[in-house]
Amino acid sequence: MGIVPKITAFFDETTFTVSYVISDPGTGKAALLDTVLDFDANSGCTSTKSAEALLAYLEAEKLSAEWILETHAHADHLSAAHYLKEKLGAKVCIGRGITQVQQVFAGIFNLGEGFACDGTQFDHLFEDGQTIALGDLRIHIMATPGHTPGCITYCVGKNAFVGDTLFMPDFGTARTDFPGGDAKTLYHSIRRILALPEETTLYMCHDYKAPGRDDFAWVTSVAEQREKNVHIHDGITMDEFVAMRTAKDKTLCVPRLILPAIQINIRAGAMPEAEDNGRSYLKLPLNTI
Repeated sequence: MGIVPKITAFFDETTFTVSYVISDPGTGKAALLDTVLDFDANSGCTSTKSAEALLAYLEAEKLSAEWILETHAHADHLSAAHYLKEKLGAKVCIGRGITQVQQVFAGIFNLGEGFACDGTQFDHLFEDGQTIALGDLRIHIMATPGHTPGCITYCVGKNAFVGDTLFMPDFGTARTDFPGGDAKTLYHSIRRILALPEETTLYMCHDYKAPGRDDFAWVTSVAEQREKNVHIHDGITMDEFVAMRTAKDKTLCVPRLILPAIQINIRAGAMPEAEDNGRSYLKLPLNTI
């Protein structure tokens, strides 16, 4: 039997985001996944309360962080990757598809020639099928685009961290109406995830409490998703899924933090370069999103 990773979840109810610390019990090496930088949209103020909880956990457990991993460029929360890298020295990584996301949003925000759309803001861009070491554990990268072109799933032993691709079975699947999203692509990506062994534990990046459910939840399994997912359980054809997803996406509101979040997250969690007064600024494009 292989090494079993220790997985600890941190839930930010403000953005309904689940961050994870994945660690190798034998070596104490750890990876942080989908971290949150707290942001007050009314004041424009950031804080590191959520990130400090991760740092306190690492210290208490005597863990050494090697990786700060992103499943994609999130539209619903700001990443704390840059702040945590400064504290820990860990590498910030994402899938190679981030370059497509950067190209789209560099145009939307008119970032100009000074912004590189080549992913160099990150320490490493993962390829589909790549494997990295976490102590004596191995993390396998699976490209799962559709929600965005850059989405990836991280597989560690009998566990998979699926980002926004899937939600809990009673809530369904990710939207595909963001720039570069595609319902057909998402269908194939999800079927790829659901081809993993049925006992594989799946960890969500978000939970919003489906109607009728009183508690937040973010852990399920391949078997449960295949049987019960309200959007894509076994037997749902690609055409059925695309029709459902397309119709549902037309009813959804723009995420509250998409404009600040994307500007930070395509920069690997870093703020825009400060202007001559020492302050950083975010742009608000009008009549665009």
